[in-house]
Amino acid sequence: MAGLADIIGLSGKINVQGENVQKMDEFANNTIKKRMSRCGYLCAIASEEEDDVVPVAEGYEGKYTLAIDPLDGSSNIDVNVSIGTIFSIHRRRSSLTMGQGTLEDLLQKGSEQVAAGYIIYGSSTMLVFTTGDGVQGFTLDPSVGEFYLSHPDMKIPERAKYFSINEGNSRFWDEGISRYVDYVKDVDEADGRPLSARYIGTLVSDFHRNLIAGGIFLYPKDKKNPQLPNGKLRLLYEAAPFAFLVQQAGGRAITGDGRNILNIVPESLHQRVPLIIGSKREVDMVENFLLGRV
Repeated sequence: MAGLADIIGLSGKINVQGENVQKMDEFANNTIKKRMSRCGYLCAIASEEEDDVVPVAEGYEGKYTLAIDPLDGSSNIDVNVSIGTIFSIHRRRSSLTMGQGTLEDLLQKGSEQVAAGYIIYGSSTMLVFTTGDGVQGFTLDPSVGEFYLSHPDMKIPERAKYFSINEGNSRFWDEGISRYVDYVKDVDEADGRPLSARYIGTLVSDFHRNLIAGGIFLYPKDKKNPQLPNGKLRLLYEAAPFAFLVQQAGGRAITGDGRNILNIVPESLHQRVPLIIGSKREVDMVENFLLGRV
């Protein structure tokens, strides 16, 4: 009962980087740091919940870095919606044989990732990841405590069934985004429109559904938050790992301002970017709207 009481007690909020953070975020962050800092494979860790580089335990330094969002979907924790953990792994740039990693080791573009993935905690627990050779999905069998390959060689459908965007922000969108959303809601049976709107508000959950069923997720930059002119989602912990995943599954990820997510060289640990990601055909179409081709 004490363990249950501890979990139930993980309610309430703290403040990190100017944002409210659930105590469950803090719990997840501390658990992952404790486990991974002594795994022997890492030289440095970056976490969405930490301002600076997290060093690994002395004597356990390895040749890889880990960037992690310990618990994606904080706003949905209290309402029992699926949440998840996102991770990104790079090879270190500094000495490959010894010592702590550096900020430079972590600030690498997404195309140089050696692995990326996520764990989604929902009606079942799934681990989905890539090492640069396709995307594999594993489902946890709680009766034995093991993950089994349940979704081999995952491919995102080229044509979308769903679109995911917070339409409550529509008055703050650029014209190109507004025109695209109007387009996907138009009726054209031959073209598979209208698309169905699905927006959970947990990136892991929205991405997972679109990966399996076909869809597009949009979190564009907008005029709602002047303090976040370059978008809200973090490049290292959210945009880059999902961009690597979707590319390996046959999709695309862009910023909407002419950049491929995987080609962006991070300038800081918590750099933010817009994110448009999903089925290739739909991402191409959004790009056309934003560039004035349509």
